[in-house]
Amino acid sequence: MGSGISTPPRTTPLSRIEREPPIDRRGTSAQKWERYAGSDVLPFWVADMDLPMAPAVVDAVRERLRHPILGYTATPPAVVEAFVAWLARRYGWVVREEWLVWLTGVVPGFNLAAQVVARPSADLVMFSPAYPPFFKVAERAGLANSISTLARGRDGRWEMDFDDLAARISPHTALVLFCNPHNPTGRVYERAELERLAALVVERDAVLVSDDIHCPLVLDAQRRHIPIASLHDDIAKRSISLFAPTKAYNFPGLGGAVAVVPDARLRERFAAAVKGMASNVSPLAYAALTAAFNDTAWLDDLNAFLASNGERLERAIADLGTLRSAHVEGTYLAWLDVSELGLPDPAAHFEACGLGLSDGVEFGAKGFLRFNFGCPRSLLEQGIARLRAAVQGTAAGAG
Repeated sequence: MGSGISTPPRTTPLSRIEREPPIDRRGTSAQKWERYAGSDVLPFWVADMDLPMAPAVVDAVRERLRHPILGYTATPPAVVEAFVAWLARRYGWVVREEWLVWLTGVVPGFNLAAQVVARPSADLVMFSPAYPPFFKVAERAGLANSISTLARGRDGRWEMDFDDLAARISPHTALVLFCNPHNPTGRVYERAELERLAALVVERDAVLVSDDIHCPLVLDAQRRHIPIASLHDDIAKRSISLFAPTKAYNFPGLGGAVAVVPDARLRERFAAAVKGMASNVSPLAYAALTAAFNDTAWLDDLNAFLASNGERLERAIADLGTLRSAHVEGTYLAWLDVSELGLPDPAAHFEACGLGLSDGVEFGAKGFLRFNFGCPRSLLEQGIARLRAAVQGTAAGAG
């Protein structure tokens, strides 16, 4: 299935990211590609990129491998210094070293946080659509799950429904589970929205866990990521904020993350849970994390490239007419509303047309698909061609 698409001539030089040759991941046990091994289906589903890691990250891992032992590793001072400086440089948030708890990933982080704050007859409030692992957090922690559905606001943007939230976040709420930038809708929440959410959490004396893993990936020049705990002390002392550069720098297979927990009592409980349930961060992960947090230039090139990919995909979706997708402000994930096609199983239909997308049902939203555009432009053009063929084939079938 060739793309059949010609691209307009460029008027700007290629970025470093665009100059990289496409990487063939087939035969490397890559989860993303193994799902469709042996078939003519291109994978645009799970959230890792078909782009190389930053050279500084690769060099740091290679340098660490010069030492012949990879043993249990204490948190290196260099990674602490790099992360604290990174938060201050990028977001103007000054945190203390003692606030940090290092762990193997964001998913263990929000699951352990829920177990730490759980209490009898309490609930967890989360938003839908959501990153699929969010839906299991409450059950694992013995909490009732209360789901607030995001609403489409101006220009089709996905927004929090604060009337609904005010009814759900109550004195019985132990934890509010939040994601910013939002996966799967691509929203980067504005200060006013964050302040309203923080006010509800503080008023009801809940704990907020914020998954900020996609925060380096802000593609819209008009948007800026704001860690919600950086707003003021009242929300900071009720928060656990989870960060990892593994998405932006594309080394999710190495793992590694950090929680910022300003409140001493909450941090002590959380750190004890991490120590008792999670394995040590590997020395290779620490090397990669340090290099990523010290980066000052490569990420800008990546975001410019991803923004260009996102714009290309959004134009293609708009041209099709029967699909809708909000502008992607952050992440490299487009959230497609395919409900107008009237398909009983949209993911299966597109897969049959050679396009492997994430099924919206897994995110709590039937009639939606998630498209990962973190890939070389040549691969994206093939995906767009298959997207067009899948939609046009549906229209022809209806006719």
